[in-house]
Amino acid sequence: MSVDTPARKAPEKAEPPPRRPTGWTALRPLVLRLHFYAGLLIAPFLLVAAVTGGLYAASYQIEKVIYSDQLSVPAQDTSVPLAEQVDAALKAHPDGELKAVWPSDGAGATTRVLLNDPSVPEDKSLAIFVDPHTAEVKGALESYGSSGALPFRAWAASLHRDLLLGEPGRFYSELAASWLWVVVLGGVLLWLGRRRKQRKLRGTTGRRRVLSLHGTVGLWAALGLLVLSATGLTWSTWAGENIGELRERVGGSTPRISAAAGSAPASGDHPDIGLDQVLEIARTEQGLTGPVEINVPEPGGDYVVKQTDRQVPQRMDQIAVDPASGLVTDRLDFADYPVLAKLTSWGINAHDGRLFGLANQLVLFALAVGLALLIVWGYRMWWLRRPTAHPYPRGALRRLPPAWWLPLAAVTLLAGWFIPLLGLGLATFLTVDAALSAYARRR
Repeated sequence: MSVDTPARKAPEKAEPPPRRPTGWTALRPLVLRLHFYAGLLIAPFLLVAAVTGGLYAASYQIEKVIYSDQLSVPAQDTSVPLAEQVDAALKAHPDGELKAVWPSDGAGATTRVLLNDPSVPEDKSLAIFVDPHTAEVKGALESYGSSGALPFRAWAASLHRDLLLGEPGRFYSELAASWLWVVVLGGVLLWLGRRRKQRKLRGTTGRRRVLSLHGTVGLWAALGLLVLSATGLTWSTWAGENIGELRERVGGSTPRISAAAGSAPASGDHPDIGLDQVLEIARTEQGLTGPVEINVPEPGGDYVVKQTDRQVPQRMDQIAVDPASGLVTDRLDFADYPVLAKLTSWGINAHDGRLFGLANQLVLFALAVGLALLIVWGYRMWWLRRPTAHPYPRGALRRLPPAWWLPLAAVTLLAGWFIPLLGLGLATFLTVDAALSAYARRR
């Protein structure tokens, strides 16, 4: 009698290891995690920058209202010589030393005489406003910087730049500018990655509705926010210094006019053609139209006349005039600036609200409001999701393809050198993310 032997069971095939994600699938968790944490932690600084930046954008128009008595006078057909207007300003403030003059440009505008005066800090000037028709002094205010910002705008600029704290306060604005472009680009990538799903979010409520608003407004504001981030870094302490050195190395520094060698002797009595003749040479012979600034010469130097119209089309040409002979010793046209210097000028003037005048200021104000809304909506989404499991698991860096690790490390090191506050934060984020992931695996 035969005994049936049981049939051998075929060995089970081993499950193949899961494939490592590639492309956007691999990168998305890291971008999502970085966008979330950067937005969560940097958002307070960005919110302050948005509020103070919006106030600064509005300060141009506010300044015209609160200083209208100094800035405008009834228009008349006749005017007195510029030298007489300056003499009136100096008689009203005999302790001041003449620094520069902004001749009246247009009907109803006062002449602004800038003095170095002991009543104002060294980094500011005392602006004396003179009626160009009668030489009557209409008032005096502190003036700051090349834009001639008056007290309210100077206060708003300092609030936006350093929170009125001086040099230590610039840490906040540099941190905001360093991280703004990272948060914006991360948001754009995430929006593009889910653009098909975005269509389904319309008409929804709750968190999905907030997400839709956050993504749509963020996409519309992205370009403007990137420009603000890039131009804001040029004014920063650490990154701004690196940007300046890079511009100098590639020949993109802003050129300077030569005004140190006039034909007049450096000391003693010497002839001077005077402000009226200098202005006439600039207007009729050299074609410097529009608003100008006349800087009085240092001993042995020349008058420098600069166009100050930074709106498009810009009028920013300069000439140097010998005070004794009236000869033009040097000329610098904005058209001759290096390309990088032009781009820097346009970017800074756009950030400052002067490139397109009122339209520029309205766009800046809209960007400030948009950024504030994005931050509020971002926190709102975090709050609505708060009771649920964490949607951004750790280990995003570990799951990247190994071929990406070296480029990512190189970018981090480059950012750490060029934009220190970004590089330090990014290196800290990646290190903590990897360490927490390793600790979670061991547990």
